[in-house]
Amino acid sequence: MIVAGFGFRAGAPLESLRAALTLAQQGHPAVTHLATAQGKVAELSPLAEALGLPLRAVSSDALSGVITPTRSTPSLAAHACGSVAEASALCAAGVGARLLGPRHVSPDRMATCAIAEGPQS
Repeated sequence: MIVAGFGFRAGAPLESLRAALTLAQQGHPAVTHLATAQGKVAELSPLAEALGLPLRAVSSDALSGVITPTRSTPSLAAHACGSVAEASALCAAGVGARLLGPRHVSPDRMATCAIAEGPQS
């Protein structure tokens, strides 16, 4: 399972989400799932539909305390994790998942994406 986890600002356009995914995806296997914080699922749904990929919602409890390479102050304040993108990818990919790299930021800085690889499910 290859999961693209997303973090983004409210109102982030589809182009920002696509740009972050494109940057994060480079050199990695094809993504099989998308994931984000439970409260952001509705905003990520259009990308999941456009790509024909399942979307996993990650609860606040699951995100809280996940150790990530990135330590964003706003993310720590809002979700108690250093990066929503990295934590979402790891949580959705399952126990034993690993990040394939740090998060990537869209050129307009509205969205971030990180790719994690986990066991099949």
